[in-house]
Amino acid sequence: MENIILKRFKESSEVKMRFLKENLPKLLDVIKLISHTFEAGNKLFFFGNGGSAADAQHLAAEFINRYVMDRPPLPAIALTTDTSILTSVSNDLAFNEIFSKQLRALGKEGDVAIGISTSGSSPNVIKAFEVAKEMGMKTVALAGNDGGVISKMADFPLVVPSTSTPRIQETHILIGHILCEMVEHYLFFKVNP
Repeated sequence: MENIILKRFKESSEVKMRFLKENLPKLLDVIKLISHTFEAGNKLFFFGNGGSAADAQHLAAEFINRYVMDRPPLPAIALTTDTSILTSVSNDLAFNEIFSKQLRALGKEGDVAIGISTSGSSPNVIKAFEVAKEMGMKTVALAGNDGGVISKMADFPLVVPSTSTPRIQETHILIGHILCEMVEHYLFFKVNP
């Protein structure tokens, strides 16, 4: 068991460092994008499936409540939380419409849509990106593997260079935490990325 545990920690660290080495400029661009979005009075939308849905909720909560400092709430919405909406849209239309329908109702030009998908090919995330683009929103993809479809669609693709779903998800939540912390630094300490 010890060897497996050590191997998993090593894999996780290596994937995170490889992501950072390949994506630091893009990560800084997304920090600026989110900061400017909030400064302009616009909001973030997070969405994904399974563990990525949990990450969407987690990150929206960090922006609304706080990450490391007490500060005013920042407008972020997880489109994964309202079971009545999710089930009615799935039942009446299709599961691939659950996020796009909400974006049409709640979003506007200047908002940011952040789609999370380890494969990068979740049909409901793809559909949400199509709608976000139609509406004039910027899109950020948190993906893995080769980035899938959403990384090609996104204005800002952040692709974790791994085929392991657990390693991708671990890196996605670290990316989300970095975004929260650095946006707080930018907006409230006036530290430029």
